Amino acid sequence: MSTNLSAGGAVDRPRLHVATEEIPDPGRLSGLLPEPGALAWIRRGEGMIAFGEVARHKATSIAEAEQWWRETSAQVVVDRGLDGDEPAGAGFVAFGSFCFDHDNTPSESVLIIPQVVIGRRGGRAWRTTISNVGGDDWPSEDGPAAGAGALPVQSPGAVSFADGKLSGPEWESMIGETVRRINAGKLGKVVMARELLALAANPIDPRWLVARLAADYPACWTYHVDGLVGATPEMLIRRESGLATSRVLAGTIRRSDDADHDLALAAALSQSSKDLQEHEYAVDSVARALAPYCSGMNVPDAPYVLELPNVLHLATDVTAVAGPDASSLAMAAALHPSAAVCGTPTDAARATIAELEQLDRNRYTGPVGWIDADGDGEWAIALRCGRIDPDDPRQIRLYAGCGIVAESDPAAELAESVAKLVPMRDALGS
Repeated sequence: MSTNLSAGGAVDRPRLHVATEEIPDPGRLSGLLPEPGALAWIRRGEGMIAFGEVARHKATSIAEAEQWWRETSAQVVVDRGLDGDEPAGAGFVAFGSFCFDHDNTPSESVLIIPQVVIGRRGGRAWRTTISNVGGDDWPSEDGPAAGAGALPVQSPGAVSFADGKLSGPEWESMIGETVRRINAGKLGKVVMARELLALAANPIDPRWLVARLAADYPACWTYHVDGLVGATPEMLIRRESGLATSRVLAGTIRRSDDADHDLALAAALSQSSKDLQEHEYAVDSVARALAPYCSGMNVPDAPYVLELPNVLHLATDVTAVAGPDASSLAMAAALHPSAAVCGTPTDAARATIAELEQLDRNRYTGPVGWIDADGDGEWAIALRCGRIDPDDPRQIRLYAGCGIVAESDPAAELAESVAKLVPMRDALGS
């Protein structure tokens, strides 16, 4: 049973009982998802999977969701069954996914409190069970259980692809207009996205995608929340034990099949004035947004090259000491949208996106992740992802975006977007 909590408090917040116990290593987390609606957050074999719903909150903004979570967390009754320091994520948690721009989409952001969470981190594993106090929301013995395989995972089968509203040449033309506006002095950077529609022979099971993405992209954060599934390399904000970390990615080049050539590509990327300019905009926007919430901030002088199986990125890890009242979700609200997914100046870039992109981003490029009762959590940017159509589960929309600056070349940007679509296209393969 799930309590459907819409914005505005139409339903009283639940008073919840939370029990956590240590368990033996459960094995591969991506193989434990019992049904297609199960939640996932996995990196390098660690993280959490969850299933069942105690409550679902439809958020009007990230800040509003953070306030709801604070008030809900204040009412929980907790049984702590772990000795010593609890691993990050053990205990009361919610998983969430937020829209890129609430003013330009009919879609909803969501925070989900699951019934059961299975986690593994730092050599320890746990199970958390959440229920309404005095209610009947404990998972029944007949309900799905982690690893029980109650619902087998089915391949998507044959998959066909089609452009969204804009074809490749039309998208290049739109990028050309964006570059013209930047060179006219109206903008510094704008991130433009495109979509690819995929139609499968069978209903698309998110568990199929999660398993393949987690195996092929272990350094990324593989996630599934309410039909949005992907593997992102970019951490918007992590808060753990008072330390805040944000990984900024901007500046991309497609890898080759030759290791020596990739070394040359990495060197070229690290010296590219276009990519360094794009990256600097993104790092500056993160540092400015975090400053009111943190102290002792460390911003490296130069980016490093992050190697992924399909692309190379310029990357910078910003670290700081988080203030005692600065939850991970509050900092995510302050950071979003960063220049890495929107542009600069923010308002002008967002208006340009709404005018030219011809795309409802939905929850693509919004924060996705989890938060616990202490405000710790991880919120990545929903990249390298797709959204399964809730009305036709055989269809999924895949997304990719590129940072556009004055020196951007439309054909090169289209090629970059194609490279960024590779993880989801490959994951759909049978």
